[in-house]
Amino acid sequence: GARDLVLSRWLWLVKWLLLIPHLVVLLFLWIAFAVLTLVAWFAILIAGRYPRAIFDINVGVLRWTWRVGFYGYSALGTDRYPPFTLADVPDYPAHLDVVYPQQLSRGLALVKWWLLALPHYLVVAFFLGGAATVEWRLGATGVVNIGSGLVGLLVFFAGIALLFTSHYPAGLFDAVLGMDRWAMRVAAYAALMTDVYPPFRLDQGGAE
Repeated sequence: GARDLVLSRWLWLVKWLLLIPHLVVLLFLWIAFAVLTLVAWFAILIAGRYPRAIFDINVGVLRWTWRVGFYGYSALGTDRYPPFTLADVPDYPAHLDVVYPQQLSRGLALVKWWLLALPHYLVVAFFLGGAATVEWRLGATGVVNIGSGLVGLLVFFAGIALLFTSHYPAGLFDAVLGMDRWAMRVAAYAALMTDVYPPFRLDQGGAE
């Protein structure tokens, strides 16, 4: 995520309203995401592969979610309204991609999303607030819920700084992006999109 150097002092106060169309779409996209992930789970158990068409759709849902979160209250990184698309938008300041796995472990598919990812769930719950799943927090409430979890608190402080100084402190942005990045890695792992265990590492800053 590339933070815009010029941000509105007050727009963040009404982004929750501007994001309503996206939240409606994301509600249905995340229902589809859950169903398609279940289909992919059976495919992995049978064939050891994640169906490419389903993978591309689910990556698109994560990508859309991240753009909305970056505009909204997961980062407040830009005032550019998010596009309505699953595809990557090269000139938008927020990007997300997951490398397609040629082969996936059948055994890991049985345990990684609930057992192996549990330590990460605890960390991400601290970052985002509550005990809800990573996907739901980012996909539905994380983009509008100011003050929930450490990310929400830091983003709220950033909003206050914008309101009174028109400046988003770079250190705050870097910390928020590190936590958002951690959460999205865990989301991809829990959604069976990779067998690579997410690192316990806070990679701060806009680019990785």
